[in-house]
Amino acid sequence: MGRRAYYDYFPPYISVADRKKEAKQVAAKLRKKGEKLSPVEIEGRSIAQTFWGKAWCKNLEQYSDYENRLPRGRSYARHGSVIDLKIGAGEVSGLVNGSSLYKVKITIKGVADAKWKHLVDQCSGQIDSLIELLQGKFSKSVMELITQQELGLFPNPKEIKLNCSCPDYADMCKHVASILYGVGARLDHEPEALFTLRQVNHMDLFATAEAMGGVDAAAPEVGDDLSELFGIDLAESSEEVSVPALEKKPVKKKVVRRSKRPTMAEKRKAKRRVA
Repeated sequence: MGRRAYYDYFPPYISVADRKKEAKQVAAKLRKKGEKLSPVEIEGRSIAQTFWGKAWCKNLEQYSDYENRLPRGRSYARHGSVIDLKIGAGEVSGLVNGSSLYKVKITIKGVADAKWKHLVDQCSGQIDSLIELLQGKFSKSVMELITQQELGLFPNPKEIKLNCSCPDYADMCKHVASILYGVGARLDHEPEALFTLRQVNHMDLFATAEAMGGVDAAAPEVGDDLSELFGIDLAESSEEVSVPALEKKPVKKKVVRRSKRPTMAEKRKAKRRVA
């Protein structure tokens, strides 16, 4: 095999810094053409930081179907190669910058009605608020229900269909793997996207509890109840508070009285008294 043919199959090494720089340049060109991109940006070595992001990544890594291709995809995701990722109902699409720019499309089946009903029934009354749900702050039993392989919220390989425009013969190429890891990173900031992806209504988890006299299903959306979300006290009224102007009190001028000089007659009179 000649040198040229060798590099056709094994491209030369590109440093992480150069890979990031190249991805940013490609993204900049696409934006100039009017493309609206939503890149995956990861700080540090951990793909995800929250319950939802970590649970998504762990779900991927526990299936042997994916284990051989995931490491390269993880590196691509960390190094900024995923320049666009969008999550919709039953679909994830994205652009990955590699030796060329590749389009990735992943379709994921929605949760079956019977399966979702079972999960809702099992979680009934155990989640106190929408804020807790999206932040992943609930009991261990709820976590186990949501993350279980067959009956939980996360998809298994049989429910996932992979497609990439690259010439790799494998369904799970490194570009597809990077998009899947990118979903985990995105769930850190948009946990509600998982319910959109699986085509279920997260409010169902509260509807059953409300019918039983439990928590209120009409929980506030994230961003509406800032005092609860961030632990700060906000004024109940949004009306502008007018501050009355301070009344200016008149300043009294201090009158300095000068002593009166004695006249000649008064001086003579004083001398006589002394004598």
